[in-house]
Amino acid sequence: MTAGFQYAPVDPSNAYGFVAVCAGDGVEQLFKDLGVTNVVKGGQTMNPSTEDMLTAIEKVNAKNIFILPNNKNIILAANQAKAMTEDKNIIVVPTKTVPQGITAMISYVPEKSAEENEEAMTEGIQMVKTGQVTYAVRDTHIDEKEIHQGDIMGLGDHGLLAVGQDILTVAEETIRAMVDEDSELISIYYGEDMSEEDAESLGEKIEQAYPDCDVEVNYGGQPIYYCVVSVE
Repeated sequence: MTAGFQYAPVDPSNAYGFVAVCAGDGVEQLFKDLGVTNVVKGGQTMNPSTEDMLTAIEKVNAKNIFILPNNKNIILAANQAKAMTEDKNIIVVPTKTVPQGITAMISYVPEKSAEENEEAMTEGIQMVKTGQVTYAVRDTHIDEKEIHQGDIMGLGDHGLLAVGQDILTVAEETIRAMVDEDSELISIYYGEDMSEEDAESLGEKIEQAYPDCDVEVNYGGQPIYYCVVSVE
């Protein structure tokens, strides 16, 4: 254990706690509603450090603590914090996106053991496809496509899904690229730079296009991404 971190004694009655990394007041509230004990502010362009993760762990009074990094760049810091924690059982669920983190929390069952929950949460995130609609900060090439500064991009788990000039059009095309015959749920989390009106309009269009899917629209409030969408 590193010097400088004084851990609070663990209350044996608190079996489980949760730490989630996210940005946006709406997303933060969603995680708290799902039972996350401590939220660390961070995500794309603002990755929390190992020290930040250790501080978050310190604040959670539980024997077993699940960490949801929700970004591929934060998984390493979470694992380093795990290795430096001796008095608590730290379980890093390798969530790479906020929708994966939300699904992991929904997959958690209090009556199950830590090992059973780790397995269920890790399995659950494999079922989630994530799309993120943002803008290009510079001219570049992605997946052999030419991107110009200011273009709207729909980024999927494995590359570029859509590019264009209109946010809602690109969001629709992104979702279209993610949906298949097995899809049942489409969730839209709109960010600080998308109005509620536009988000609801997008949700209505998606409902019309995919009547067999449940469509949810939630306020995320995240920066950088106009909307984050998940398909399960």
